[in-house]
Amino acid sequence: MTELGGGNLLTLLESGREYFPALEAACDNAQQEIHVETYIYADDTAGQRVAEALKRAARRGVATHLLVDGYGSKRLSTRFVEDLRAAGVKVLVYRPDIAPWRSPRQRLRRMHRKLAVIDAEIAFVAGVNMIDDMHTPGHTPPRFDYAVRIEGPLLESIHPAVKRLWMIVLLTQFGSGWPASEGPQPVAAVRGRSRAGFLVRDNLWHRNDIEDAYLEAIGQAKSEILIASSYFFPGLVFRRALAEAAGRGVRVILLLQGRVEYRLLHYASRALYGALLDAGIEIHEYHKSFLHAKVAVIDRRWATVGSSNIDPFSLLLAREANVVVDDEAFSTALHSSLHAAMQGGAQEVHAKNWHRRPLPARVAHWTCYGFARLLTGVFYYGQVGEYA
Repeated sequence: MTELGGGNLLTLLESGREYFPALEAACDNAQQEIHVETYIYADDTAGQRVAEALKRAARRGVATHLLVDGYGSKRLSTRFVEDLRAAGVKVLVYRPDIAPWRSPRQRLRRMHRKLAVIDAEIAFVAGVNMIDDMHTPGHTPPRFDYAVRIEGPLLESIHPAVKRLWMIVLLTQFGSGWPASEGPQPVAAVRGRSRAGFLVRDNLWHRNDIEDAYLEAIGQAKSEILIASSYFFPGLVFRRALAEAAGRGVRVILLLQGRVEYRLLHYASRALYGALLDAGIEIHEYHKSFLHAKVAVIDRRWATVGSSNIDPFSLLLAREANVVVDDEAFSTALHSSLHAAMQGGAQEVHAKNWHRRPLPARVAHWTCYGFARLLTGVFYYGQVGEYA
């Protein structure tokens, strides 16, 4: 059972064009401490803008921390990192050793979450990487994604989580940057009315927390389930839960990536379309731009926003972080935003047309599905059955 607490003030942010200015403003107002975590950090317009805010904070004495993933941010130059460090920003890289002789399972255990905490008083939980959302070649910008700005008692869960991971990476790499003091304590004063919970996925104590929260909410759905996921390759249990919801009269809508980004996963996931459509589940593919969202709204009351896709990487290996919300106003705002995106940039996949696909397309989908399922069994703890 997902534990939710009240008194939180939540602000939904659409894509980087709203998230980056909000993060920059929070950093510029910071007085004691900043923690930022991201999978991808790019040396582009957005990355440079956030970097300048971090450097300004460090120069005025704020304890400023940046944690990036060793694979997602592998293109980040040494010059860029050293420039941050010269300004006083403490920078660590999560699992920097991505050598090819490492086992695939080791190389795929990434830090995929996107979090920021400022003065233990303001937090951001996002699906947005530190990358220019307006750079979407061949598509209409920005990338379609979300973040949430949080104030209130939920900081008591988020702040220790970022501190803990920073210390874990610091200890495992014998690096510098040990905090001079304990730093600020979470500001848990009531700031709003939203009930919310913070969930992480790791490879120790919280292996299934995010997926379990989804399954719990899907199982309790009464009228509508709307899920937007950039990479959608769920296991059998998740697919059955959606089909059972549709079978009891719940409208189930999936908003999925329409463009080909990772070819294997793109075609493998489409092998699932036929069964999903036959179960009465609606599928809409987003073509206007890059779909990078990982969000859901159920019964216009329950919602989640964060970094976790519904695929083996997010659900079985990576470190992820989501916020779960029980609030009608917040959920309605997210629902309206998703529907506007569907109307303005998505195309519905109809069962009748799908089953009439040319034979080469069907062969490609099932071949990729079989290969993806094999890789799941090899790389993801032998869990082939779950992804049957």
